[in-house]
Amino acid sequence: MRFTPVHIQSFLSMALATGLVSLAHAQTEAYPDRPVTVVVGYPPGGSTDLTGRAVADQLSKKLGVPVIVENVGGAGGAIGAHKVSRATPDGYTLLLGANNEIAINRLISTSVKYSYKDFTPIGLVASTPMVLVASTQSGIKTADQFVSTVKAKPGKYIYGSSGVGTALHLSAEMAKQQAGLFMSHIPYRGVGPLTTDLYGGTVDFGVYVLSSGLSHIRSGKVVALGITEKKRSAVAPDIAPLADHPALSNMDISVWFALMAPPNLPEAVTARLRRALAESLQTPEFRKKMEDSGSTVAPLNVEMGKFLMDETAKYQKIVEFANIKE
Repeated sequence: MRFTPVHIQSFLSMALATGLVSLAHAQTEAYPDRPVTVVVGYPPGGSTDLTGRAVADQLSKKLGVPVIVENVGGAGGAIGAHKVSRATPDGYTLLLGANNEIAINRLISTSVKYSYKDFTPIGLVASTPMVLVASTQSGIKTADQFVSTVKAKPGKYIYGSSGVGTALHLSAEMAKQQAGLFMSHIPYRGVGPLTTDLYGGTVDFGVYVLSSGLSHIRSGKVVALGITEKKRSAVAPDIAPLADHPALSNMDISVWFALMAPPNLPEAVTARLRRALAESLQTPEFRKKMEDSGSTVAPLNVEMGKFLMDETAKYQKIVEFANIKE
């Protein structure tokens, strides 16, 4: 048979394609063969950073390579999340994110160009409830008093959170929506300024992540009215869920953390990471770190696609109710 230039070109194209497929397969089979970076969209020291470092430590042991945390702060976690959504899908750049940057930010800001669909979900890591507290000067000590007092004087009371559109802000708006309450919101730049104004009675109510609020609750400087999840927390079983009140029976919102990868991650790499994460979540060392921080380790059977869709739909309803836009 006589080979024409067309035959030769076709043969070379097939050989090149086969070579590239083989190379990609070999790279996938070798994964990981160098350090992995876990991006955290906040500065060091917060709950997302703590969770990210605990996950990275365990993943390093399970994957057999260094797993490095990179803090990329800014825009409520959106800068770090955006970076990962555009990263090469090879398994070497991951995101340890919370619901704010993964699901909420896109709903409130037109400047956020990605959504939860722009990631390959590896798995849910942990969740932590928030807690609604009252200033001691308000005289309010129970969820029942909170609902009846605020309802009786619409517009009189003020609550604070750590920022517009955060999960803490949305949890209070969820309570307002369910119980038919009207309160004004003051956003703060972190827990410190909010705590100062609660102590001084400048604001009547506030929302903390449970781990951040416990020391203030235990010291008697603020009064816990209830946690935002339907079940009691193991770290503070004496604080009842807000959902125990009939007017707040559908209250169930938390801060959750998930491990995400760029879109179009190869199936073999995705499976390797999911297996490593599942093994990490079951280690006693990791579980203790999460429990000590007030978090609950996620179950292993969470179907992430449905979870993210349901959570985003829940936040969308609250955002529309509160008319939150940046």
